[in-house]
Amino acid sequence: MTLFQAIALGVLQGLTEFLPVSSSGHLALAESFFGVESPGVTFEVFVHFGTALAVICFFWKRVVSVVAAVARFVFRLPHDADEARLGFHLIVGTIPAGVVGLLLEDRIEAAFDSPVLVSILLIVTGVVLWSTRRIPPGTKARGTWRDALAIGSAQAAAILPGISRSGSTISVGLALGLERRAAAEFAFLLSIPVILGATAANLGDALDAGAAQGAAIAAGTVAAFVAAIPAIALLLKVVSAGKFSRFAYYCWAVGIIGLVLSIVRS
Repeated sequence: MTLFQAIALGVLQGLTEFLPVSSSGHLALAESFFGVESPGVTFEVFVHFGTALAVICFFWKRVVSVVAAVARFVFRLPHDADEARLGFHLIVGTIPAGVVGLLLEDRIEAAFDSPVLVSILLIVTGVVLWSTRRIPPGTKARGTWRDALAIGSAQAAAILPGISRSGSTISVGLALGLERRAAAEFAFLLSIPVILGATAANLGDALDAGAAQGAAIAAGTVAAFVAAIPAIALLLKVVSAGKFSRFAYYCWAVGIIGLVLSIVRS
């Protein structure tokens, strides 16, 4: 893998990880139709880590506040109750993805080999995004633990290639009556433990793979981090403006093209 390829893949990962268009779906279709080979677990682990760092840096004040509040609650010190509650809601929301990832890992990996399924799921993502246009602006600045579990379940479904993590989680948050920005922020914060957890789970394999392409891996990680920052800012702006549903057109277009190419190949 050349340095240019690493940067290009890092930028693609950084953009599609947070825009509601499914980064895993794009990768699966690219591998199937254009012969784009996965750069390997080492590269994938570190570019995902780069996107997690982007969320942490973008929301660093909130992240520090939530972690501090949870820690102070655990040690029975004076704390911000709202921030501690948010922290525990993030824990609750992370559980479904963890359970699904552990129990259905092999079946999920098999889904990457079916461009027809990926294309259909991209179209489904478009339908979900389109449905948000009829949802009135929410009024809840904070959700309940049940809301967190529902949003977390949507994130678990997004483990499938073609289902967008940000698209599904934000859509469910909006449907539950959360304020637009609150829904988007919760979705982004919820991605941190999942991405870091997946990074930790695959870190051993990544290190075993060696550092033969250390420069390319570093370049891809930095590119993913840099590209993810404006993607987060853009999506927050789009959601706050009530224009989230417009990403549906893109998902439909990619999904339909994927189906057509699958039919032609068969």
